[in-house]
Amino acid sequence: MIVDLPDTTTSKISKSLVKIREEGGAVALGRVLTLVIVTSLGEEEDAIEAANDASREHPMRVIVVSTDTANDGMNTGRGARLDAQIRVGGDAGASEVVVLRAYGAAASDQEGLVTGLLLSDAPVVVWWPGAAPDDVSTSDLGRIATRRITDSSNQPNPYEALLRRAESYAPGDTDFAWTRLTLWRAQLAAVLDQPPYEPVTAIEVSGASDSPSTLLLAAWLRHQLQVPVKYGLLSRSNGSSGIHGVILTRESGDIELVRDVPNVARLSQPNQPTHDLSLPRRNLRDCLAEELRRLDPDDLYGEVISQGLSELLESKDAGVRDAV
Repeated sequence: MIVDLPDTTTSKISKSLVKIREEGGAVALGRVLTLVIVTSLGEEEDAIEAANDASREHPMRVIVVSTDTANDGMNTGRGARLDAQIRVGGDAGASEVVVLRAYGAAASDQEGLVTGLLLSDAPVVVWWPGAAPDDVSTSDLGRIATRRITDSSNQPNPYEALLRRAESYAPGDTDFAWTRLTLWRAQLAAVLDQPPYEPVTAIEVSGASDSPSTLLLAAWLRHQLQVPVKYGLLSRSNGSSGIHGVILTRESGDIELVRDVPNVARLSQPNQPTHDLSLPRRNLRDCLAEELRRLDPDDLYGEVISQGLSELLESKDAGVRDAV
């Protein structure tokens, strides 16, 4: 069910939610958190779809704050105005979705827009699928959040966006560039858990220039193994997007985990047959669901983004960026 509330207020929206629950039987019981999604006008639906899918694992209230402060209401014909839409039932997965479209001066106080709609005594997670503040932890919505999720890969310059995340990191911050590494990290850790248990002496990591995950993977490997890491970032014209491959050098030979084709990686090890492994690029739903499984700070991400990345970039052994 979808209920439109044009030219409304937060108080009216809250009352409408209560009325919908009383009349339609939609309840807020069992909601484990409030997810606030911050987008620009017209860019809401992909994020809402991902949140609806993730809500089947994490029942929650979803509040979408969609603003347009650039025009300040002058060119929209609406002036300072708040339009809302409430989605429940089949249109909202296992969640309640409240879409707030704020125009002009009404968009200037994002915290004020959502405060009256937050679930009481429930954690707040804020997700910026697109553009995010340079320092999310001190932003209007970041201050009230337990976890703050960004996505460097959706920025015009993913590499620079990742560096901004590193400079402003605070406990509770995370980025989907890190979440997309989970399968790669698990596979590499599993390989190193097998005989002959030799130390890794050198590492090479390659990926597309629009993949901040490649840089984070190189930083994680260097931080964890404390060995030289060379990384190469190639333009999209030279290969597929995302991470291309990792080579771990040991005395007995190289371990190569290379993804030449989408979703499938080739694992080559000395004295063992070559294996094809399922290693797909993770979608928004999978990344969001994983991040919502833990609401405490991700300490390992904090170490990698605030220490490992600077170690990698400052080290003399780091490779060149072919095309960033």
